[in-house]
Amino acid sequence: MARTVISYALLLALAATALQWLDYRYTVHAFSTELYVTLLAIGFITLGIWTGARLTPRTIAGSFQRNDAAIRALGLTPRECEILALLASGQSNKELARSLGISPNTVKTHVARVYEKLAVTRRIEAIEKARTLALIA
Repeated sequence: MARTVISYALLLALAATALQWLDYRYTVHAFSTELYVTLLAIGFITLGIWTGARLTPRTIAGSFQRNDAAIRALGLTPRECEILALLASGQSNKELARSLGISPNTVKTHVARVYEKLAVTRRIEAIEKARTLALIA
């Protein structure tokens, strides 16, 4: 607590010294509107950053729990869940086929079924919807 008070006191003293050095009265009379607008803008920017940092919720690094009820409701098979998780890694269909040991046409079929069950048309939409429904991390 004392360290905080001392640092604020030093900061205030430094600011007062700077204002005196700039001959505050001359500056205020010569550039009154610009100075006040600038100081007001700096104050609001600082307040906005501080408020944003205080009010933004921190994510708690916890263990991911898959939404099994949504998987059952959508009718996703274990292989489709595996395909969906691998889609999020950004691999192409050929890369997915190699890592799973299946043909690229089979991957295309699985991906098409996942799109159909999630009611999406693109990979990005499928990944976003899967993350929203807690199907993938």
